[in-house]
Amino acid sequence: MPKSLAAANEAWLDWLKSERRLAAHTLVAYEHDVAHFLGFMSGYLGEPPTLASLAELKPAEFRAWLAERTRQGLARSSTARALSSVRSFFRFLDKNRLAHNASIGVLQTPRLPHSVPKALSEADMDELLETGSEQEREPWIDKRDTAVLLVLYGAGLRIGEALGLTKAMVESLLKSRLDTLAVTGKGRKTRIVPLLPQTLEALAAYRDACPYLSALDGSHAFFLGARGGPLDPAIVQKRVREIRRQLGLPDSVTPHALRHSFATHLLGAGGDLRTIQELLGHASLSTTQRYTDVDTARLNAVYRAAHPRAKGR
Repeated sequence: MPKSLAAANEAWLDWLKSERRLAAHTLVAYEHDVAHFLGFMSGYLGEPPTLASLAELKPAEFRAWLAERTRQGLARSSTARALSSVRSFFRFLDKNRLAHNASIGVLQTPRLPHSVPKALSEADMDELLETGSEQEREPWIDKRDTAVLLVLYGAGLRIGEALGLTKAMVESLLKSRLDTLAVTGKGRKTRIVPLLPQTLEALAAYRDACPYLSALDGSHAFFLGARGGPLDPAIVQKRVREIRRQLGLPDSVTPHALRHSFATHLLGAGGDLRTIQELLGHASLSTTQRYTDVDTARLNAVYRAAHPRAKGR
């Protein structure tokens, strides 16, 4: 194993890329976060840090770095991710017996200072979908989780609807290259939902990587657990909790919040409530109205621009 900090950093990045198989966007973020941390420590310690000096860091020195990020006006969600990146680096150093530091374990992930709407911002959704697992796992499981999250957010499915997809349904979809899916939801009502190209790609990537699917018949669940059985909703909920902790997001961020974000982002981009109602499978428009975070300022602007009595006033 490398003996210098620079070599250890390169080895960690290579491990993230080859073993964890992080997305390119996430890999760049991790690299930038640790570079920022090491750059701060160079100034704070008065000299470039070494593996030995990293092992000696106390909680106060880690907190000084977090305080500097706050002084720079960086978002708490960004700092939470940065702390997750630095923790990953220190775990790598510890696992490979390059440096051990228990102080980082006592730090708390920054939390948002107030409750936020259940829908995530588009930026938070991007980070959520790109965030890799902190645990070492089989690559196919990461592909599975990516596919599940994209189905929840990209198509607005309930978690039960997503996990209710069968192998035959998805195989037929991918084989025919269709970009719509028939989903049976509450009240046994069937609706047609469109699928983004990224969602289709994620479904295909998971299918090709899963070691169990090829041996199962078409009636079996498409999304599988680590041992080959149908995926339990609790596993998806646990994964979202993990990402929520990594990014410092509020407790309201759940698998169902991805469906809520789907509806809210469509509305914010100009989608009409009737169409969103159909996509969500709501029997009543009033349910959709309560369900979405209505941008009051945008709706007021639309009203003033469109109402005959408001024009020219």
